[in-house]
Amino acid sequence: MSAPATLNPAQMEAVHYLGGPCLVLAGAGSGKTRVITHKIARLLQAGLGPKRIAAITFTNKAALEMRERARALVGPRAAQELAISTFHSLGVRMLREDGEKLGLKAQFSILDSDDVLGVLRDAGSSTDNKVARQWQWTISLWKNQGLNSDGALAAAQNADEQVAARVMKLYEERLVAYQAVDFDDLISLPLKLLRTNDDARAKWQAQFGHVLVDEYQDTNAVQYELLKALVDHPEERRRGQFTAVGDDDQSIYGWRGATIENLRRLPEDFPGLKVIPLEQNYRSTTAILRAANAVIAGNPKLFEKRLWSDRGEGEPVRVVECDGEEHEAERAVGRIQALMAQDPTLKPSDFAVLYRTNFQARPLEQKLRAAQIPYKVSGGQSFFDKAEIKDLCAWLRLLVNQDDDPAFLRAITTPKRGIGHTTLGKLGEFSGQWKVSMFEALFAESLPALVGAKALAGLHEFGRCVNDLEHRARTTVGAEDAKALMLGWLKDIAYEQHLYDHEDSEKVAAARWSNVLDFVDWVARRCGGQISQEGGATFESEKKSVLEVAQTISVILSLAERGEEQDQVTLTTLHASKGLEWPHVVLVGVNEGILPFQSEGEDMTAARLEEERRLMYVGITRAQKSLVVSTLRRRKKGRELVAGIPSRFIPEMKLHEAAQQEDPKDRLKRLRAELAAKAAASAPPAA
Repeated sequence: MSAPATLNPAQMEAVHYLGGPCLVLAGAGSGKTRVITHKIARLLQAGLGPKRIAAITFTNKAALEMRERARALVGPRAAQELAISTFHSLGVRMLREDGEKLGLKAQFSILDSDDVLGVLRDAGSSTDNKVARQWQWTISLWKNQGLNSDGALAAAQNADEQVAARVMKLYEERLVAYQAVDFDDLISLPLKLLRTNDDARAKWQAQFGHVLVDEYQDTNAVQYELLKALVDHPEERRRGQFTAVGDDDQSIYGWRGATIENLRRLPEDFPGLKVIPLEQNYRSTTAILRAANAVIAGNPKLFEKRLWSDRGEGEPVRVVECDGEEHEAERAVGRIQALMAQDPTLKPSDFAVLYRTNFQARPLEQKLRAAQIPYKVSGGQSFFDKAEIKDLCAWLRLLVNQDDDPAFLRAITTPKRGIGHTTLGKLGEFSGQWKVSMFEALFAESLPALVGAKALAGLHEFGRCVNDLEHRARTTVGAEDAKALMLGWLKDIAYEQHLYDHEDSEKVAAARWSNVLDFVDWVARRCGGQISQEGGATFESEKKSVLEVAQTISVILSLAERGEEQDQVTLTTLHASKGLEWPHVVLVGVNEGILPFQSEGEDMTAARLEEERRLMYVGITRAQKSLVVSTLRRRKKGRELVAGIPSRFIPEMKLHEAAQQEDPKDRLKRLRAELAAKAAASAPPAA
């Protein structure tokens, strides 16, 4: 997307409005990040210190991009001090500083998804991962709606939900005992802090003079309440100093608690709200935007907005019918090959194939491999989800919080050190009986009565190893020393040998060890501080100890996006495509039952249909130059082959109207002009 050299009038209005609460309705491709970074510069110009400006995003990648853009605009010194972070990172900061007011110690643990699953299995006395995963989803949804276990039990609509609410009660008790929080708690506990502690509320409201929120339509009920608690100063004239940037037409995360209701509530909760729509799109051609506007017109409007572009009419949006999934994949790959043959400047990374559900990727992968076209499937296993990285993170978490029982159990069994499940079971019973963590129980005077001498020696050796590593991690500062410490520790616990012992293939073991070395470098870089330059002067942010990096590691890992952009075709779901763009897009499987998605026997409510329509709108607006929408005559449904019905969203694009609207003479004139422009661009320069 080519950004404008200067701000357009609507962007200018959004940047310069400092009179109170502001909602910037940023349509797809309308330059919202540019508006946010320029508004940060405007706030600095108005005299607000950089530490008093908070910009909240949803991913580390978005936060990093925003800080980089801010650095280019306001310089490295100011950019370094800005409070640019995710909601969850802000929550960690608030709880690290003031969590003791809620009974949390400063070095609390943050449980990842696997840890939560293990605690829930234990709390619900279940060995069934599927049941525990359902509890996990349900409890997370309740937390995102602001409910605790008592509220969830009152809201439970059937027997399964009543069981989940009772498990949630036991889960809450275990989190308190472990001095641990889960990802949802990183929002709900800071909100509780602001609501229940006057000193903390005054401190954090004074801390931030202006709060900017990116992707506001993706906030859930608790995130909105946290924003309100940070900016709502009813006794002061400056009530509601915030800028929310979002788009009601791109609200597609209802299934994980995000609610469009937050957009509806803003003008009610802040009557002085200034609403500024950004309608000029810098990404797509007029033909693509016309289809997008036509589809989204089927949804009721919270705020009026209609995208337009000055990038020209461009290619018509095409709809293709395919016999089945394999034929569809062949046509998608054939299109990529044909366009790359026509235009040698095109690369695989200029193409994306988007779909509604993950299972649609398989035939596309097969055909791309057969054609020897490199590709990546977005949403595959993250670097930080790999078992070897989770092993090391468990050790680091235990250094931070020795009450973290899930981390303790992973660390003590990886690598194996002759401590069996029976011993760990007895240790767990002992720690539960005496209300202490498993690590604290290691050195209890009465423990030898429960476990044998050999097992006790192994437990004590592990405890001493952890204590020694914690001391060294606390005092080791800087990148080189951090790397040396971690490599020495891995050698001491024979982790490389552990990998080779547990893999049949030496090649796989070597790849896993390579991942471990990457992780060591990753931690070391964060210990080393950042060096930047401004006006001939060099600035270096403070170096950190290994323990300080470990304290922030859980939330970093939970939101991390890793890896450089590579020259590959992107295969990704519509949900994962939001915020991204490609010159050429193919949208596959646009059939009833897939998009809009509908499970067997499920009633399609108006709200669900509206969200699915927004998903189609997001897919259309990812394309810059060309868009092909593909539909199936026959599709797989389980093991059966059923007749494919084109999605209702295809006629909603009103492509036939666009074709009728253009006069044949105008079309010929436009084509000649485009050909002349291409010829001029490719002509050799005059001597």
